[in-house]
Amino acid sequence: MRSLHTRLPAHRARRAYAQDAPVWLFDLDNTLHDSSRSIFKVIDSKMTHAVAQCLGVEVDRANELRATYWKRYGATVIGLVKHHGVDADEFLRLSHDFDARPLVHSERGLARKFAQLPGRKVLLTNAPHDYARQVLHALNILPWFDMIWSIDHMQLQGRIRPKPSRALMRQVLARLGTPASQVILVEDTLKNLKSARQTGLRTVHVFHPGTPFSALHSGRDSYVNLRVNTLTQLLTGRRTLRR
Repeated sequence: MRSLHTRLPAHRARRAYAQDAPVWLFDLDNTLHDSSRSIFKVIDSKMTHAVAQCLGVEVDRANELRATYWKRYGATVIGLVKHHGVDADEFLRLSHDFDARPLVHSERGLARKFAQLPGRKVLLTNAPHDYARQVLHALNILPWFDMIWSIDHMQLQGRIRPKPSRALMRQVLARLGTPASQVILVEDTLKNLKSARQTGLRTVHVFHPGTPFSALHSGRDSYVNLRVNTLTQLLTGRRTLRR
């Protein structure tokens, strides 16, 4: 069995930053773009067929395993590697083998707003690297990222450890060489935000009512420092994160 890449993602500083500049860890799907609108349907279908192909099972059984392993481990690929010895790289390639560009939908003026956000920007996503680059390119914000930390790099002690792993969060901090209090995770998934907060990061919940990874709340969870719907709200509310 061939596992995911063990090397850490490359860091390429795009510009000079102040010593106390924040580091923004951005999730990708349903954070930087509306993946529930089109892309998730395609990914679910592609994943189901990838499971069927890798395991040699019928589509109904593959769909059941896909959902079961996602709920149990947070990523279908973990269950496939753990219980079936599936090649993780091959499964991720098969499950994301489509042109995402025409399916990407985001708020208007995203690139212009992104340019106004000071500090280093790192993508931290449980999606594969090639898919992540494709989406960032479609959003016209790829040049703003100094690092893409995808599931391809999320292996610790021989095991795939994606978000919400606190061990992953600690590894990211060590790679950045930045105090946790200076790092902000922007994310739509609450369990990932909770893990980040427990590791000392500050957190921004990107809230989308009706999507599968957000929940309706009357108030704000204690591990969420700021709750927004758009990057515009992040720009106007970011100063509260320094308190």
